[in-house]
Amino acid sequence: MSSQKRDGFTSKFGVIAAAAGSAVGLGNLWRFPYITGENGGGAFLLVYIFFVVLIGIPVMMSEFVIGRRSGSNAIGAFRKLAPGTAWWLVGLMGIIAAFVILAFYGTVAGWTLEYIIQAFQNSFVGKSQAELSTDFNNFTASTFRPLFWQIVVMILTAAIVLRGVSKGIEKATKILMPLLIVLILVVCIRSITLPGSSKGLEFLFKPDFSKLTFKAVLMALGQAAFSLSIGMGALITYGSYVRKDTPLLSTSISVAVADTVIAILCGIMVFPALFALGGESTGGPGLVFVTLPGVFQSMPGGYIFGILFFILVFLAAITSTISLLEVVVAYFKEDLRISRFKATVLATVAITVLGVFCTLSFGKLSHIKLFDKTIFGLADYVSANILLTFGALFIVIFTGWYLGKSKFIEEVKLGCKVNPIVLNVIVFIIKWIAPVAIGAIAIGTFFIEGLM
Repeated sequence: MSSQKRDGFTSKFGVIAAAAGSAVGLGNLWRFPYITGENGGGAFLLVYIFFVVLIGIPVMMSEFVIGRRSGSNAIGAFRKLAPGTAWWLVGLMGIIAAFVILAFYGTVAGWTLEYIIQAFQNSFVGKSQAELSTDFNNFTASTFRPLFWQIVVMILTAAIVLRGVSKGIEKATKILMPLLIVLILVVCIRSITLPGSSKGLEFLFKPDFSKLTFKAVLMALGQAAFSLSIGMGALITYGSYVRKDTPLLSTSISVAVADTVIAILCGIMVFPALFALGGESTGGPGLVFVTLPGVFQSMPGGYIFGILFFILVFLAAITSTISLLEVVVAYFKEDLRISRFKATVLATVAITVLGVFCTLSFGKLSHIKLFDKTIFGLADYVSANILLTFGALFIVIFTGWYLGKSKFIEEVKLGCKVNPIVLNVIVFIIKWIAPVAIGAIAIGTFFIEGLM
């Protein structure tokens, strides 16, 4: 490995902006608000926040500790901290997860660019939900435009990562994250000022404990554990760039709070407008690319707010794509001992090639299915339900049982004073509670969902 001084974050705010940017993505804009509303509203929200505090923050700290203590990429971190063992395979799982996720994530991020253009052209005016749905399906099933936008996303992502950590990722997220929050707040204000918007707020926040089933609790746990970019190598990689005087506990709390607040704001942005203007509270891509364009065209000032909305969706996507690409680039750069330029080009091209197959799985390659899933669907399922789940599980087992309490506490105490009781509680959670909780998610993914 090169002896050249390693790039890194220059400030605590830079770490928070980058890590929060990695966590905040397209899922915040449709999945979190939707599953919250469908699983008890305020009741689900309370359970979700409980799990963020109980599981999300300690697991995030585990990844930061592994990354900063090793000062290396996801695979190199385990090789340094556990030499001569097979723990490096956990890092490999994270890198594969980041690779696969970015391949299909770039497809969806590309859709947002298409819809920014359509919003500027006022293409949604006068169209019914059925027509908007047909337009969306025709676009995703076509060949040139989705591929073009996917490649544009990958080039923009590479351009940021190419500049390095401090001058590229940190600088970009310091600008993009505040801008994202401002745009969300602007659309939130417009949404809640619409006549009838209170029904949307009630849908999102009014506790309905009758809907809070065991499956809903499991979904809240899964959302809390994995909405923070846990298990994909991103936080280990970002942790390796964190200075020794940066307090890991308060940084982890800040990232978790930012991610949760933005997810809630996305719900406030979406559902009051839906209920006020008669939209349908569907989840997934249909909400963003079919329902909301119909809502915006019937909203006073909807032309402007439609443009703003799709810009913020793209910003949310790009802050995640850069963290995913950096996971792979850091590994290529350090283990292949090549320059950042070569590592970025190699990673971008390789991920884009797989991404092409994901993009075309809505059209020309839609007939190709494995385990009854398209290429896109299989990539989504394998990364979210297998690689991330077991990656997070092995990370907490490694931290709690292999790295050990003394080394974990030593790393966390660098640059700050932490109450010993708090540290002991965190270690207990990492060692005992987090593995059980994440194991429950794994079991639920394979067995419980099919029974409920």
